[in-house]
Amino acid sequence: MNPEPPEPARVERYLRDLQARLGVALETLDGGRRFRADPWTRAEGGGGETRVLEGGAVFERAGVAYSDVCGARLPPTASARRPELAGRGFRALGVSLVIHPRNPYVPTAHLNVRFFIAEKAGEPAVWWFGGGFDLTPYYGFEEDARHWHAQARAACAPFGADLYPRLKKWCDEYFFLKHRGEPRGIGGLFFDDWDEGGFERAFAFTRSVGDHFLPAYLPIVERRKDLPYGARERDWQAYRRGRYVEFNLVWDRGTLFGLQSGGRTESILMSLPPCAVWRYDWRPEAGSPEAELHEKFLVPRDWS
Repeated sequence: MNPEPPEPARVERYLRDLQARLGVALETLDGGRRFRADPWTRAEGGGGETRVLEGGAVFERAGVAYSDVCGARLPPTASARRPELAGRGFRALGVSLVIHPRNPYVPTAHLNVRFFIAEKAGEPAVWWFGGGFDLTPYYGFEEDARHWHAQARAACAPFGADLYPRLKKWCDEYFFLKHRGEPRGIGGLFFDDWDEGGFERAFAFTRSVGDHFLPAYLPIVERRKDLPYGARERDWQAYRRGRYVEFNLVWDRGTLFGLQSGGRTESILMSLPPCAVWRYDWRPEAGSPEAELHEKFLVPRDWS
């Protein structure tokens, strides 16, 4: 708990602006489709706006959601990790983005930045930030992985040399399918329960993460979006998307928090791909580009 008073209104302004900037950049890159804006309210308190682009030339589905929800009690996913907060009212604000590209050579990407504040009469507010971004390629490219992690490192650089290695490791550990024994992708950054240095510094760091997503992702999309592909690559993409679904529905705390707190199901599950497949005990052919993803990219690595 940090004594510096938080300013939720400033966080709200930043998050709304971030959602708008992300949407404009993705629409411009797709070149045709526009986001459908879907505002919603929540009976228990709060609401948000989910923006979804589907059927685009570049993005098969892209969602950028803003939410600002509140309630009298924290849901179990939050209070279980911090039992001292049980019984407190809460407000949770965030922007979540998930992009499922059409071309299998373009990776899926995820960004989330969020702010929680838990309050109880007569006691100081408890607050924290969380979020990060991670990349899930279907085919591995060293150039793309190094660029992605260079931007992650740049987001952390003003806040200490030790920060990127800490949050990269945290990301690798979090986005891991324990039941499969494999990572979801090549990682990036992840942080939660973050109040280091007080509100101003923690907020500045969260903004840095949000602001580095587009420089990290857009150059990769530009390099890969026009590469030729066929049925084999699309089939592999759908198979690997199944792993993405498994993580989100089994392990992701944000999904569980949203569902347990009475969030809007359509908005919470916008992160899922438009199509995915599962096969029984299937493995890629030895020596294939698909096998290379597992052997060279879905392993712990230093991408510097």
